[in-house]
Amino acid sequence: MRLLISLSALLLSTLFVQMGIGSLRPFDAISGQALGFTSVEIGFLASGHFAGFLLGCIFSPYLVRRAGHSRAFAVMAGAAVISIIAHPILPDAMFWTAIRVLSGFSVAGCYTLIESWLQAKISNENRGRLFSAYRIVDMSGQIMANAIIATLTPASYISYNIIGIVMCFAILPLALTQSKEPELPETARYEPFFAYRVSPLAAFGVIVAGLSTATFGSVGPIFAIAVGLDLSQIALFLVVSVIGGMISQVPAGILADRLSRRSVLLVYSIMASALCLAMMLPIMDLRVMGIPLVYVMSFLFGLTTYPIYSICAAHASDFVESDRMISLSASLIFLYASGAIISPLVAGWIIDRFGAPMMFSLISAAHLSLMLYTVYRNFSRPAEARRRYAYIPRTSLFIASILRPRRGNGKSRDPSSGNG
Repeated sequence: MRLLISLSALLLSTLFVQMGIGSLRPFDAISGQALGFTSVEIGFLASGHFAGFLLGCIFSPYLVRRAGHSRAFAVMAGAAVISIIAHPILPDAMFWTAIRVLSGFSVAGCYTLIESWLQAKISNENRGRLFSAYRIVDMSGQIMANAIIATLTPASYISYNIIGIVMCFAILPLALTQSKEPELPETARYEPFFAYRVSPLAAFGVIVAGLSTATFGSVGPIFAIAVGLDLSQIALFLVVSVIGGMISQVPAGILADRLSRRSVLLVYSIMASALCLAMMLPIMDLRVMGIPLVYVMSFLFGLTTYPIYSICAAHASDFVESDRMISLSASLIFLYASGAIISPLVAGWIIDRFGAPMMFSLISAAHLSLMLYTVYRNFSRPAEARRRYAYIPRTSLFIASILRPRRGNGKSRDPSSGNG
């Protein structure tokens, strides 16, 4: 409890960052629709965000080494505020894409500063409890972000200013904290494809996870508008998917620790693919199915797709030694972001050509491919001893560069054989 209190500034900043940037992503899709953007153009907005996010993970360490954690966080959060309030200046899709690259870059810096600070403060004895608290705060921010959307007017100057003000609040806790900043050792070498060498299945799985969550979170509001939901209902549509994702973490963790990771991954990929096929059917019309069933489908989407990343991360960690864990998590987030960059563009094109419900064909096909590949790997490679299922931070690419020395003394097994 004392440690949580000492880290309350970090957790409070996390809450406001998620509330600010978490409301921007779907609100941009809704505003883009109101301004007449095509679905492909709205997809570009999301792709720009994740491209900036990946760049932020890579280049943020240089700012931290020059300014320190607190000042670097203030710079990143300030840049995010600029990108938010700049939206009404020029309601143009390409301009918005450019400033979404800036917002993605900035929020990556914010999250990685927070998570690296947390990593430096925790030990093996309190790691699970602390990151559980962090994830609760983080996902609570997602829920509150979607609640904010319900009060806003699409493409409004005032609405973007409200989101910007929320983001401004994130600067205050860390600017005022008296907690000692972590020390920064030498920069580590990046190995973006290390996860693939360790476990091709886990690498493919996190790409699918990035594809599905980015598509639903960024382009999903177009589907919600197409089935007849208003702004407050769209907000609830997004909230229930996050709640489903929160709830699913517990059973997914228990199953992943007790059963074969591949078996659990297979079950979740089958459920996700089947659900997305159902969401493409003609019954996905508000006049036919009613609002409650739309919410149920969104809840089930979060329930079946959100745990995929953590299951894959746990599976990959079974094949590496402790001294390579940060390199592994850095590689996983690189692959996750790669899937998240591409998928909104493809989903936007599908919506323009075939209609909003068909966006789920992309997600269904991705999970179907994951299911088939899981079956193949299950027969071609035997399962090995496992580590416990655990949360891996979203910005570990940055953490790898500021918390790990350049060379470690420990030895790990050769991952080139592609165990998983």
